[in-house]
Amino acid sequence: MPEVIRGNSVLPARREPITLETADGLTLVGELALPPGGRDPVATMICLHPLPTHGGMMDSHVFRKASYRLPALAGIAVLRFNTRGTSSVQGTSEGAFDNAVGERFDVAAAIEYAEFSDLPNIWLVGWSFGTDLTLMHGLDPVVQGAILLSPPLRHALPDHLAAWADSGKHVVALIPEFDDYLQPPAARERFATIPQAEVIAVDGAKHLWVGDTERVLDEIVARLAPAVPLPLPTTWDGPMERADASAYRDQTTAVFKDVPR
Repeated sequence: MPEVIRGNSVLPARREPITLETADGLTLVGELALPPGGRDPVATMICLHPLPTHGGMMDSHVFRKASYRLPALAGIAVLRFNTRGTSSVQGTSEGAFDNAVGERFDVAAAIEYAEFSDLPNIWLVGWSFGTDLTLMHGLDPVVQGAILLSPPLRHALPDHLAAWADSGKHVVALIPEFDDYLQPPAARERFATIPQAEVIAVDGAKHLWVGDTERVLDEIVARLAPAVPLPLPTTWDGPMERADASAYRDQTTAVFKDVPR
């Protein structure tokens, strides 16, 4: 009998803890989730999480749910990791938060890991602070494109946007209607410098995507695995575990609380 897929539903996948080694000598903790049953992934998403000084981490809820669902439902490999100085139940990465500067080595280490592991069709999926890391440091030859969730554009400069424009790589920006930092009209203006960029306004959504995870995951799958029918299933007929999300109860809605715009 099919069961409803809920926020803490964990579908089958080949999950393994990984470590990333940065060029400046740090070890970062992470996880790689691959499709179950020995299937090869059709694409790879590298997750760049929200601001770690305000609760962002590899287990922030959208990325956690992506790792729980997308390997089984869409054949997508999900690579998550904690940037320097960031902690979650997965562990703490070495180093200290560096305001999107030293994190360039973290992004490079994740891309290198995916490339050396022969993971296919690599996309960067940044969320909030992670979108700045994507735009600033993610323009690598092996990266096929970028999906930006709630981009605040607090660190990324016009030169970074211009570089993505020149690359011709696909850029998709999902902008919540009620975002605290960059709402759809301003986002369209800012991203107009990237001719190939898609700016998608999501009605009713907020910066943290609470209650809108399914829409976000559908948009990701539409780009990374376009052959997969959408919307993704809401039930699963097979083995399914339940994760204990209590460790994140205070952090899920704390990201960016009281941060100046």
